[in-house]
Amino acid sequence: MEQRGKKVPRLREVNDIERATAKKARESWHVLTIMAEFIESTERLSELRPAVSIFGSARTKPDDPHYALCVDIARRLSDAGYAVISGGGPGIMEAANKGAFDGASPSVGLNIELPHEQHGNGWQDISLSFRHFFARKVAFVKYADAYVVLPGGFGTLDELTEALTLMQTGKSRLMPVILVGSQFWAGLIEWIKTRLIDDGMISPKDLNLLQVIDDPAEVVKAIQKFHEEKDKPAETHVEAERQSGMFL
Repeated sequence: MEQRGKKVPRLREVNDIERATAKKARESWHVLTIMAEFIESTERLSELRPAVSIFGSARTKPDDPHYALCVDIARRLSDAGYAVISGGGPGIMEAANKGAFDGASPSVGLNIELPHEQHGNGWQDISLSFRHFFARKVAFVKYADAYVVLPGGFGTLDELTEALTLMQTGKSRLMPVILVGSQFWAGLIEWIKTRLIDDGMISPKDLNLLQVIDDPAEVVKAIQKFHEEKDKPAETHVEAERQSGMFL
């Protein structure tokens, strides 16, 4: 930049020392609060596995069929030995925690401080509070052995594409990503096929990172099958992943 005559001043070159110091102090404190959230989540969740993160809309009402479906899935996962991790709020998050709370394994809420929508639900065996989406998103993927994604909005799509990107680029281990609600997700799957794949934005095999399953029992079976195959010897595991379409 400077060689092309585009000098960008550094903070230490600012004449107003008080302003520079205040800005550095503010950013340093911001980093420390993020570090504190990483440390707390590690302390509380690192021995939690196996676990499944469940996502979906905070606006889903208890009388919505997807709410009852999520409660059923979470209860089955909990009884099958999987801790269930949700965002800790209302809607699908509440349904996930409610189902797991009544099951045999821990119900975990990764709560976020928001001005609207978010308030903690009462079905959390383990409750963590985050100020930063970044640290919370890391916890969702770091401590999960599978993702179950029900209908939701921007936040749900954000968590879904984050997991897919990490696996696609090899920055995260492979894990099942299951979309529940075939009618809701049909448009997205079609768009991935006809735009992302046909336009060369992703590889056709990347679509294999996703599964669409509506039956709660089959959701649990798919997750169990994946991890049973993963525990096999290396050669057997690789071949099983190729056959199941869960291999990059």
